[in-house]
Amino acid sequence: MFLLGVGAACCLGFGFVLQQRAAARAPLADFLSFRLLLDLIRMPDWLLGVGLMVSGQVLGAVALAYGEVSLVEPLTATNLLFAMALSRRLTGQPLGWNGWLGVALLALGVTGFIVAGRPRGGGPEAGALRHWLVFGTVAGLALLLTLKARRLPRSGEAALLALAAGLLYGLQDSLTRVCGQIVQDDGLAALVVSWQPYAVGGIGLTGMLLVQSAFEMAPLRMSLPSLTAAQPIAGIVCGVGFLGDRLRFTAGALAWEAAGLAAIVLGVVLLGRHPAMPTGVAGEEPVGATRLP
Repeated sequence: MFLLGVGAACCLGFGFVLQQRAAARAPLADFLSFRLLLDLIRMPDWLLGVGLMVSGQVLGAVALAYGEVSLVEPLTATNLLFAMALSRRLTGQPLGWNGWLGVALLALGVTGFIVAGRPRGGGPEAGALRHWLVFGTVAGLALLLTLKARRLPRSGEAALLALAAGLLYGLQDSLTRVCGQIVQDDGLAALVVSWQPYAVGGIGLTGMLLVQSAFEMAPLRMSLPSLTAAQPIAGIVCGVGFLGDRLRFTAGALAWEAAGLAAIVLGVVLLGRHPAMPTGVAGEEPVGATRLP
């Protein structure tokens, strides 16, 4: 399960970098429109990035089938390490002290949270009221962030759109876990007549539109930190909120869990704002051009 989570993070990190390099060349008139996705389909590097992202999501779904959301999500947050590695390869920018500090904080934060919290399943799932309350809160917050983003400059707009997408992806991961449980308990036929797989598809498509719009509006360093930090936090909230995941709740454990999450967020911000992260494509290129070396 650990290797699946890290493999998912690798595919996601590489995929996000390639998608942003393509989205930066898309027409701004397609911002927050599904026409944006139609334009991006014509770009080979974007298709490769989406293929890697889908592979990461599949690996993450398999990991969720065998582990708890509260354990898998911190592992997938390390996708920024792989995004940094590819960006550094493309830009030739040295890592520097702040880059290494970000790497250390992210790695230690993930380790600290998992060791202190000892995420495990087996707890009773929440009733319908609590389930929909958590679901509605996360989805509603994503909607509010999207609406608020339209009133901000490009950098702030990209950050809030990516934050909203991260919340939706965390929610999507939780529903993916539910889909796996339905198949295990009642078979594939029960999944077809359930609402969860269709919600997973709708949330995934909406999240992709938000992410590509964020990538289109500003450099990767403005959006990827928000996306990477929001997804595990939303996933953990959903896992504990309605999936029956359990964490240690002693005073000492809570302190270390909070410190681990804070280190993850700080490490993500340091890495996301590192100069090695792509700053976008200079100049105008025709839609369909590729920037792959």
